Amino acid sequence: MKGYVALAAAALLLSMPVGVRGQDAAQTGSAVVSRTVKLQIVLTRYQGEKKISSLPYTLTVNMDDRNRNFGRSSLRLGTQVPITTMSRSGGDQNAPLVPTVQYRDVGTSIDCNVTALDDARYKVDLSVEESSVETTAAAGATSTHPAFKSFRTSDSLLLRDGQTSQYSSATDRVNGEVWRVDVTLSVVK
Repeated sequence: MKGYVALAAAALLLSMPVGVRGQDAAQTGSAVVSRTVKLQIVLTRYQGEKKISSLPYTLTVNMDDRNRNFGRSSLRLGTQVPITTMSRSGGDQNAPLVPTVQYRDVGTSIDCNVTALDDARYKVDLSVEESSVETTAAAGATSTHPAFKSFRTSDSLLLRDGQTSQYSSATDRVNGEVWRVDVTLSVVK
């Protein structure tokens, strides 16, 4: 009889939603281990050896055992820039050209996924996109038509607590600027 009661109790526990079991474990102080990491991502541009700009971003990623030591975070920061174009109304080839305004997003987009590994390292899957408006003639811009610069990179790296790594580096073929992305991971205690 005791065996049937124990078996029924185990079946009941296993049939409970994971969140309920996790709450019980959290209340008793076992099983669920929360982790929070901060990622410092610095986008830096150089012209030769001279630093032109340095833009730091910090993302906080929360993880716990319920989601397999995995967490994600995203950041969007930017402006919509109006662009005037000319089009013919109604699709008629003989209609007069009419100015229309469209908007284009410029700024920074960062997406990251962090996975805690068993050896005190963290796998960081990172995607960075940076775009801006360029108004100089050297970049192909005119007084009525701006040029848009963009930088995109996506890759994975392994980091330990307190470690910094150069994530990406690239040279702009139009103006020779070098773009660098450095990432530092810190475990929040």
